[in-house]
Amino acid sequence: MWIVISNLLGFLLDLCLGDPIWIKHPVVLIGKAISNSEKMLRKIFPKNAKSELLAGLILAISIPVFSFLFSSMILYFAYQINFILFFAIHTFWAYQILATRCLEQESKKVFYALQENLEQARKQIANLVGRETKNLNQEEIIKACVETVAENTSDGVIAPLCYLMLGGVPLGFFYKAVNTLDSMVGYQNELYQYFGKVSAKLDDIANFLPSRICAIFMIISAKLLNFNSKSACKIFLRDRKNHLSPNSAQTESVIAGALGIQLGGSHVYFGKLIKKPTIGDNLRHAEPEDILKANQLLMLTAILALVIFSILKLCFILH
Repeated sequence: MWIVISNLLGFLLDLCLGDPIWIKHPVVLIGKAISNSEKMLRKIFPKNAKSELLAGLILAISIPVFSFLFSSMILYFAYQINFILFFAIHTFWAYQILATRCLEQESKKVFYALQENLEQARKQIANLVGRETKNLNQEEIIKACVETVAENTSDGVIAPLCYLMLGGVPLGFFYKAVNTLDSMVGYQNELYQYFGKVSAKLDDIANFLPSRICAIFMIISAKLLNFNSKSACKIFLRDRKNHLSPNSAQTESVIAGALGIQLGGSHVYFGKLIKKPTIGDNLRHAEPEDILKANQLLMLTAILALVIFSILKLCFILH
């Protein structure tokens, strides 16, 4: 029972506080651990495909396991002192693991920047995406932002919430470590072709079910918001595999259908054109308000997931 209440309070704290810059975020520490470990492993292992694959395997396993064990240890000692201390730490960390408000705020910065000028909007969207943004036009910026909201509704909200309900904060941190590894070393370029291969694959596995659960919740949310839920369902069934990642198009296809715009397509990453299929039908031009609509889907999907996950967890506990 306590884990449901703790996660619920963590979710509410996230909605209220977002990600204040004055609070040191654990993901920053995980990122530093990844960066330092990468430097060390590259010094130890020779620069060839087999060695880099092995070094990447060690990194992909050690960081998530350490994140799980370290948080478990802190919570264990807190529990030995006082349950209230244990509960407070678990709730605070649950809040930090979730990113609903942060995602909404960062995407809205792009929306407001578009009201000012294109150059400012390019700078803002560069904080959210890996593609080159210096030559993006207004519609490309909007689509990039909508895609980010769609993908991170799963990666930053539904998946962490799912793991929090399954195994509490330790499993939540395990997932965040996996996700952070993918964002830092999971690139398909010369530098990380072998070193980041295991990290990328582990992230695909960790997000396989959450991304599909998120897509279903998002379709329901589209219906509740009076968006085009029939089209959302249709495009999801048709285009959910139209991505280099097995998970990203799950939610992107739903939003593309719900809003009646086309997402995906080829983009430039680190100076190289990466060819990707399109997602959705090009029924109209994307408009700045589509960012706000994507945020509405984000919020309702998050609340819907919280309610359903909590009910399922309580049923399991009481059974």
